[in-house]
Amino acid sequence: MKSLNPSFIFLLSLTLVSSSVAFYLPGLAPVSFCEKNSKEDAVECQTEIQLFVNRLDSVESVLPYEYDAFNFCKDKDEIRPSENLGQVLFGERIETSPYKFSFKADKACERVCTILYETAKKEDKLKLDFLKRGMELNYQHHWIVDNMPVTWCYLVEDNQKVCNPGFPIGCLVNQEGNPKDACVINADFNRKNTYYVFNHVDITIIYHSEDETTGVGARLVAATLEPKSIKHSDDNNPTCEGTPMDIPVDSSSDIKVTYTYSVKFKQNNEIKWASRWDYILVSMPHSNIQWFSIMNSLVIVLFLSGMVAMIMLRTLHKDIARYNQMDQEEVQEESGWKQVHGDVFRPPKMGMLLSVFLGQGTQIFIMTFITLFLACLGFLSPANRGALMTCSVVLWVLLGTPAGYVSSRLYKTFGGEKWKSNVLLTALLCPGIVFVDFFLMNLILWVEGSSAAVPFGTLVAILALWFGISVPLTFVGAYFGFKKPGIEPPVRTNQIPRQIPQQSFFTKPVPGIIMGGILPFGCIFIQLFFILNSIWSHQMYYMFGFLFLVFIILLITCSEATVLLCYFHLCAEDYHWWWRSFLTSGFTAVYLFVYAVHYFYSKLQIIGAASTILYFGYTSIMVLIFFIFTGTIGFFACYLFVNKIYSVLKVD
Repeated sequence: MKSLNPSFIFLLSLTLVSSSVAFYLPGLAPVSFCEKNSKEDAVECQTEIQLFVNRLDSVESVLPYEYDAFNFCKDKDEIRPSENLGQVLFGERIETSPYKFSFKADKACERVCTILYETAKKEDKLKLDFLKRGMELNYQHHWIVDNMPVTWCYLVEDNQKVCNPGFPIGCLVNQEGNPKDACVINADFNRKNTYYVFNHVDITIIYHSEDETTGVGARLVAATLEPKSIKHSDDNNPTCEGTPMDIPVDSSSDIKVTYTYSVKFKQNNEIKWASRWDYILVSMPHSNIQWFSIMNSLVIVLFLSGMVAMIMLRTLHKDIARYNQMDQEEVQEESGWKQVHGDVFRPPKMGMLLSVFLGQGTQIFIMTFITLFLACLGFLSPANRGALMTCSVVLWVLLGTPAGYVSSRLYKTFGGEKWKSNVLLTALLCPGIVFVDFFLMNLILWVEGSSAAVPFGTLVAILALWFGISVPLTFVGAYFGFKKPGIEPPVRTNQIPRQIPQQSFFTKPVPGIIMGGILPFGCIFIQLFFILNSIWSHQMYYMFGFLFLVFIILLITCSEATVLLCYFHLCAEDYHWWWRSFLTSGFTAVYLFVYAVHYFYSKLQIIGAASTILYFGYTSIMVLIFFIFTGTIGFFACYLFVNKIYSVLKVD
């Protein structure tokens, strides 16, 4: 068996990574903008720029909220664009805002609205308390212009520029006088026990003049802002000068907050429309990865796996050649994996459950492969909001047929006869567990009034997809699977089970299973950090090319680690490999859960019982799916290996 050339792996990874960043999403049409009353009006171009607002979220809470929940300025003619399934499941709630601009029309200190909080009124007091709580937990705005996030760019250590796709609604200086979060940016935020509201934004919209195709109009290539806190002396004619807009923690007087903005347009023809996201992705926190270090570790893991495979196959080749040349008396004295040929294909206990897991694992594997492949081509880029989740759900629904086929065929091979139970469990068991967990988490979101709560209509739609499409397709796959005969083993199975000799510590089931997940987890834990960051720290994940490479290496590592341990157990004359092969690579999911716990306590600042329950509830779904996924990879690798080595034995 030849190992892959490290230079080939390196070039492949660079190709995949570059494709994920540089290749822009096909299908999203650019929009051209023109000045009012310009000669270019005849051409299809827009003069008005609408700013959209999305949900607000926080790294200190798993609960996102809609823009309207914080009592900000509202659009009189509010319009909500249609959202796809992925956006709804992720809790995105996009709507129009009162911030509207005319192309190339600069404005200074434009008033949006004034919000009055009369503390004597219970409703106003609750709204003000909710706003204070949002500032305390560092909730972030997410604004959108021309399907592009409006970013807040600032300098950090070593004068490195960081562009965040969100900006805070305000900040808090605590009782000790220590500024929290965004309050560190301004020395004027110095009053103890005081909130500061960011009620003014300086917006800069950068455009590329002349449409690259038509030669007229312009395209927006960047949108940045700087949040400020200003207490306006005249609410009707603001000048955007004065002290910060402060709200004391224990304030009992009425509070009036006036929201304003300034906007200016800048031309920059060096930035192309197709690469307008690059400045966000390149400068994001934690995206400065040590690429060569990661590639080095992945190449070493793959190289070691190749070495292990070569050594094992060489040893096996000599074993098989020597065994086939022995006479009957010498065979009786032989020990090791060859002696269990009459028991190695004995059906496992709980074969029904194993076949169900493997059917679902096949469905998840194909879904993951196609989704990552499409993501590498740029179809699921951050610009296409919700596309990743929508693609995954649709693929899972449509892949019920292979799940039913694999489950029923293996169940028949195990000698099972309860085909109805097998089909129903394949269609309902794992998706049912995920749905119940998801529904319970959704109940918590409903109670908390979060925008992430999936509407009842969407839940009904998901159930319709499940029972209307996925379940029937599973039955179709099971029908064809049961019509075919069970897979014939290469050797006969003895009627009387062989006694398994006393095992050493390392060949016992539990130590082997625990050791089996270490190497596969070593391949993914670096990428896992960035994936968890994108989910819980609300950062964009765009390195799909590299993730696809990690997926391939995980596939190889799971397979070879499971095959290696399976070989050792067979050499110790332990033929109970069916469940062990599944659990060995599936145990990687346990390490995933341990890492998620570590990430929760060391990296996140989540507080509150509801957020904690939501974190571990959604993590449990991820762990279950990953357990079935990796377990399926290990099982089929071991199944092919065992079939191969026993098919070349000359057994009387």
